[in-house]
Amino acid sequence: MISLFIFILAFLVLGILLGAFKKSNYNDVSGRFRAAGIFRLIIAAAVSFILVLINPVDVERIDAGHVGIKVSNVGDNRGVGKTEYVTGWVLYNSWISRIYEFPIHQQHIDYEAADIVTRGGFRATIKPSFNYSINAGNVADMFQNLRVGVKEMEQGWLKNAIVGSVNDVANRYTVDSIFNHREEFESDIVKECNKRVSKWFNVSQLRTNIIPPPEISESIVAKTRAIQEVQVAENRRQVAVADAERKIAEARGDSAQAVIQAAGRAEAIKKEQLSLTPLYIDYIKVQKWSGQVPTTVAGSNSGFMMQLPKDAKE
Repeated sequence: MISLFIFILAFLVLGILLGAFKKSNYNDVSGRFRAAGIFRLIIAAAVSFILVLINPVDVERIDAGHVGIKVSNVGDNRGVGKTEYVTGWVLYNSWISRIYEFPIHQQHIDYEAADIVTRGGFRATIKPSFNYSINAGNVADMFQNLRVGVKEMEQGWLKNAIVGSVNDVANRYTVDSIFNHREEFESDIVKECNKRVSKWFNVSQLRTNIIPPPEISESIVAKTRAIQEVQVAENRRQVAVADAERKIAEARGDSAQAVIQAAGRAEAIKKEQLSLTPLYIDYIKVQKWSGQVPTTVAGSNSGFMMQLPKDAKE
C-alpha cells in the first residue's frame, strides 16, 4: 500500500518536473502524445519504480491483542538502548528501524517428543503441550534480553525453560509414582516453570503426555494387575464373611423358632395331662363305645368248649 502511494506521488512529481503533462506534448491534430511526451512519461515511471524499490519508508499495523515495539537498528546497542512501544498504524524507516509484534492473549504450543530421566535413572518420553501468555508490561525488557521474535522465542528460550522444568521435577519422582500421581506431577512442573519464566510469561494447563519405556510399562501393568487381584480376593472374602454371617443368623432364627415351638408343645402336653383325670378318661371311653359286646364265631367241628361258673349251672 505504501509502495503504491510512493509510486503515484513520485510519478506525478517527476512528470511535472520533466514537463510530461504540458499541452505542448500533445499533437493538435490527433490529440495524442508526441514522442517526446511519451519518453518523458516513461522516464518518470522508471524513476518512480526505482524509488519504490529502494524506498526505506514502510507502514505496519499493530493488531488488537498484540503489543508492538519499535527497535532501532543503528548505534552500539541496536535495540537494547532504544526500544519504544507502538500501537495502531506505524510509519517507520525500515533501514534504521524494525517493528516487532508480540501477542498478549493465550497461545497454545505442542512440542515434539523428548526424553527425560526420572528418579532412579529410568528414562521416559514426553511430548509437552501447554498454554502461555506474555506479560504485556515487560515486552520491551523481554526483547532486550532475548533479542528474538515470538516464534524464535517459543522454539528457543521458552522451550528450554519448559523441558528443563520437566526434567528437574521428574528427578524428584520415581517412574511409577509419576503415573500414580500425574496430576500432582504436572502441577509441580507448572509451578517450577512459572518460577523461571514469570518475569515475562505465564504458563498454564501443561500436559506432559509422558510415555514410560516398554519394560516399565510391563512392570506397571503387572503391579496394577496384582493390586486388582488382591482387591478381587478381598471382595470375595468380604462376600464369604457376609454369607457366613447370614447363614449363622438364619440358623439362630431357626433354632429359636424350634425352641419356641417345643416349649409350646411341652406346655400343651402338660396342660392336657393335668386335665386327664380317671373319671374324665372313663367318660371319654363311654362316649366312644358303640354299644356292641364282643362276639365269638366257631365252626361245627371245632371242638370248642366253655366252662360256665357254678352259679350259672345251678
